[in-house]
Amino acid sequence: MRTINTIRANDDWTLDVSFANGEERRYDVRPLLQKEAFRDLEDLTIFKTARNGGYFVEWDNEADLSADTLYLEGSPITKG
Repeated sequence: MRTINTIRANDDWTLDVSFANGEERRYDVRPLLQKEAFRDLEDLTIFKTARNGGYFVEWDNEADLSADTLYLEGSPITKG
């Protein structure tokens, strides 16, 4: 099971996630905003409440995503 070290909620509804193995991924939350559980995240203020739960990220509206989802569906962040 993957573990999240840090997360950053960006103004474009993406999450930058750093994992315990040293990898970093960017996950785009925008496609999920159409789903009822994530609809409140359309409000950027609520989106920015993202918290690191170790094995998941969660928001004040109780929506959450697993670390595995963020890793497997996220895009690698390359440092340039």
